[in-house]
Amino acid sequence: MKAAAGQSPLPVLVMMTRWPAAGRCKRRLAAGLGSERAALVQRGLTRHTLAVVEGLRASGHLHLRIALSGCGPGAARRWLGHRPGEFSLQGQGGLGERMRRQVLKASQRHPGAPVLLIGTDLPELTRQDLRAAIAALRQHPLVLGPAADGGYWLMGLQSCLLRPTVTWPFTGISWGSDQVLSHTLQRAEAQGLRPHCLQCHNDLDRLQDLRPWLAGPLA
Repeated sequence: MKAAAGQSPLPVLVMMTRWPAAGRCKRRLAAGLGSERAALVQRGLTRHTLAVVEGLRASGHLHLRIALSGCGPGAARRWLGHRPGEFSLQGQGGLGERMRRQVLKASQRHPGAPVLLIGTDLPELTRQDLRAAIAALRQHPLVLGPAADGGYWLMGLQSCLLRPTVTWPFTGISWGSDQVLSHTLQRAEAQGLRPHCLQCHNDLDRLQDLRPWLAGPLA
């Protein structure tokens, strides 16, 4: 679905996720839960995220791209089946490099469209969260969804930051640390930007993050 004539291009949401196989995902969670059970958690979280995003894609709120790691193209196609949307492999490199690569691909496929990046570690994610991000991105060039662990669950960039694609949100950040958000805010300020921050959510990365959700099945 395309934006109507005279309207702004639909945003592109890039969902970055890992192949839900034992030993290929959720390594920090697997340290306390075991690789097989961690893979089941990954599968359940990915299904939840897809269900939320697919609802918005089907109603014409966004384009969807799925960026996979931990598998090859054949396995990715078999897993995704005939699901609408685009997909690609994340490729090599650190998280920042892989995120920047996916932003480039999305902006090349959909020129002029804002781009949002999310992961699949969000059992609380709702359509309203993403609607709020899309609405904020109409007013702010940079939108972040803070996470309780010091990172963020969403990054949104207006097209003005994608021509040419900026490097600063993706380089010089201590990915995986509790300083990801603060470093990104500092670097944004150095660029003369004041990011809009959404509601804080809790990423599900470690065993202690999983405990509130053990009462309900994730797989």
